[in-house]
Amino acid sequence: MNDLPAISRRIRRQLVTLSHEAKTPHLGSSLSCVDILTAAYWGALRIDPARPRDEARDRLVFSKGHAATTLYTALWLRGFFDDALMATYAKPGGTLPEHPSPGCAPGVEAVAGSLGHGLSLGVGMALAARIQGLPSRVYVVMSDGECDEGSVWEAALMAPAQQLETLTVIVDYNKWQATGRSSEVMSLAPLREKWAAFGWSAYEVDGHDVEALARLLSHVPDGSGKPVAIVAHTVKGKGVSFMEDDNNWHYRIPNADELARALKELE
Repeated sequence: MNDLPAISRRIRRQLVTLSHEAKTPHLGSSLSCVDILTAAYWGALRIDPARPRDEARDRLVFSKGHAATTLYTALWLRGFFDDALMATYAKPGGTLPEHPSPGCAPGVEAVAGSLGHGLSLGVGMALAARIQGLPSRVYVVMSDGECDEGSVWEAALMAPAQQLETLTVIVDYNKWQATGRSSEVMSLAPLREKWAAFGWSAYEVDGHDVEALARLLSHVPDGSGKPVAIVAHTVKGKGVSFMEDDNNWHYRIPNADELARALKELE
């Protein structure tokens, strides 16, 4: 049995270290979705790191590409690639860019960075799997800010129309966007009810209760015949007290003292 909270803490330690060493931003956004990816990669996903292109695999589309360090770290710790590849993150000539690019590493299913595209990709993957008779489930991890995009709601209409019950969207609902509170930029609330009104089987969950997340993600399809939407309530900067719910960490990079303080909290 995996110790999911311990895995999340290890990922968070890696994230703050990477941000400091590589001088890359988006740390707050990366920290908020850690438990979602832990629950997926160590709990729900039917995957084999030794066979990353297995046609029957479950797929995770990581739409919030600015938080790619979380995806890379999860794939690395899960065994999709080795330390040497991980060491190339954000380095000149390296293969792990700040935003995922096609084929940059085993386990990366889609390019991401321009927000609002991941759900459309997920709809296509789920529909293709059904046409091909594959057992694959598709999970799309997206930010709450992406829900401002019209393309998201076009895809949200398409999925129930096609009865894509093997498709799940998980919204990392940390209540912040780059320039302010999500509720101030666009009227998202009530978010779960919006997904339900579009024809999804919609749930709300504590996005940092990693065991509850793993259970919920594992029960897809959920028997409703509908795609599943999970609104995961999270905290930007989760795990480091002086970063939590502080939107400055969308762009700030920890200095040596802040790195030491963060690692101490994450022991």
